Amino acid sequence: MSAQSAPVAPPQYPEKIDAAVLKVAGVVVLGAIMSILDITVVNVALPTFQNVFAEGGEPLAYSAVAWTVTGYTLALATVIPLTGWAADRFGTKRLYMTALLLFTAGSALCASASSIELLVAFRVLQGLGGGMLMPLGMTIMTRAAGPARMGRLMAILGVPMLLGPIFGPILGGWLIENYSWHWIFLINLPIGALALGYAFLVLPGDRPEPSESFDWVGMALMSPGLALFLYGVSSIPGEGTFFATKVLVPGVIGLLMVAGFVVWSFRPAHPLLDLRLFRNRNLTVSIITMFLFAAAFFGGLLLVPTYFQQVRGESPVDAGWLMAVQGLGAMVTMPIAGALTDKLPVGRIVPFGLLGITGGMFALTQLDGSTSYAYILTVLFIMGLGMGATMMPLMTSALKTLTSHEVARGSTLLNISQQIASSIGVAIMSVVLTNGLANDSLLKAATGFREASAGVTDPAQLGGIAARFPEVAALLARGQEAFQAAVADAMAGAFSTTFWVAAILLSLTLVPAYLLPRRREVSHLLDDDEAADVAPPVILH
Repeated sequence: MSAQSAPVAPPQYPEKIDAAVLKVAGVVVLGAIMSILDITVVNVALPTFQNVFAEGGEPLAYSAVAWTVTGYTLALATVIPLTGWAADRFGTKRLYMTALLLFTAGSALCASASSIELLVAFRVLQGLGGGMLMPLGMTIMTRAAGPARMGRLMAILGVPMLLGPIFGPILGGWLIENYSWHWIFLINLPIGALALGYAFLVLPGDRPEPSESFDWVGMALMSPGLALFLYGVSSIPGEGTFFATKVLVPGVIGLLMVAGFVVWSFRPAHPLLDLRLFRNRNLTVSIITMFLFAAAFFGGLLLVPTYFQQVRGESPVDAGWLMAVQGLGAMVTMPIAGALTDKLPVGRIVPFGLLGITGGMFALTQLDGSTSYAYILTVLFIMGLGMGATMMPLMTSALKTLTSHEVARGSTLLNISQQIASSIGVAIMSVVLTNGLANDSLLKAATGFREASAGVTDPAQLGGIAARFPEVAALLARGQEAFQAAVADAMAGAFSTTFWVAAILLSLTLVPAYLLPRRREVSHLLDDDEAADVAPPVILH
C-alpha cells in the first residue's frame, strides 16, 4: 500500500493521566467552579437583597428577590439545549471561551446593579454563559481523556459539582459579612480572566464540522417550553401547592411544548436535542438513574443546612461548615471510583454508592431537635462517600459508549436531565416541608402566641394571651427551655417527614441502577476517528 493511501492509525491515548490532560481539566474545573459556586453563593444573599434594594424603607418581598435565582436557572434551561448544536457548529474551544466571557461580563454587571430588576436581568446574562459551561466542559474532558481515562477525568470534574453547594454558603456569608454583597459577583472577575487566558493557551484548536441546519422549530418548542415548565415548578414552594394557577398554567403549557418537541425531534436530521441517542441502552439507563437520584438527593440535601439554621439556630456560615463533612466524604471515594470506572463496569460500582446515600437519608429521618452533631456529621460523611461513588461514574457510563461526534449532544441530555430533576426534587421537598411546618398544631399555636404577644411585657397580659393557646401555656408552665425544646422537636418532625420522602425516592433509584452494565463496556469514543481516518485534536502543551 502506498504511503498516500495508508490510513492514519487509530489514536493512542496514554493509560495514565498526563500533564497535558490535567491542563485541560484545570480549564474545565475553573469554569465549573464559577458556575456552580455562583448558584449557591447568591442563595445566601437573598435576605441582603431584600434590604439593599428596598423601596420606601420597606424590605422587598422574598418572591421578588428570589427571581435572582429563578432567572439564572431559567437562563440555564434555555441555553443548555443549544449547546450540542453550537459545539458542532462553532467548535468547543470558541464556544467555551464565549461562555466564560458571557459569565464573567454578567458577573461584573451584576455587581453594578442599582435595582432588583437590573440584577435579575444581569443574572439572566450570567445564566446564558453558565448554562454552556458544564456540558461543554464534559465534552472537552471526554475528548481529551479518551475511553481508558474517562472515569478518572470525570472524577476531577465532579469536585466542583460536589464542593460548590457545600462551600458556596460559607463563601457567600463570609463575603457579605466582611465586605459587601457586590463581592459575591466581583470574585468571579479574576477567576474568569484566568480561565479565559488559560483556555486560550491550553484547549486544542477547533475543527468544527460542516454547518448543520439549525432546528428552529425545535428551538421554538424546547427552550421556552423547558423554561415555562421550570418556572411553574419553581413557583410551587412559594404557592404551597401544586394546583395554584401560577404553577399549573406555565407548567402545563411548558409540558405540552416539550411533548411537541419530542414528537418533532425525530423528523429533522439534526434536531436541537438528539433523542435518538436514547437508543443507546447505557445512556438511557444512566439518565433514568441520574434523574431519580438528582431529584431525591439534591432535594433532600437542600434541607440539611436549613435544619441546622431553623431548628438548631446555626448561622448560614456555620451551617455551611457543618455541611463540609459531606464534601470530605466525597473527596475520599471520588478518585477511587474514578479509577475503578476505567477498569470495572459501573453496574458494580454505582449501586454501592446509592446504598450508602439511601441508608444515610433513612438515618436522617430520625432527627429531632437535639440529635447529637456527631450522629448527624457521621451520616453526612457516609452520604458523601456514596455521592463520590455515584454521580460521576453514572456520567462516565452514559458518555463512554457514544461516538466522539455524539458526546456534545449526550452531555447536553445529561445536563438537562439533571437540571430538571434537581428543580423538581427541590420543589417537592420544599412543599412537603412547608406543609409539615404549617400543619403542625404546636407550631401553629406557637406562631399565634408569638404574634399575639409581640411587644407585650406585662406578665398578666402575657398570661391571658397564653391561656388562648393551651398547648403553649402547658409548655411555658414547665419553663422557657421546655417550650423551645418542644418547638424544635416539632420543627424537626417536619424535616424528618421530608427526609422520609427523599429516602423512598432514593430507594426507587436502585431499580434502574440494577440495569446498569455489569460487564465491561465497549467504548465507541474513537469510532468517528477510525471511520474518518483522522486523529483527534492534539492537546496543546
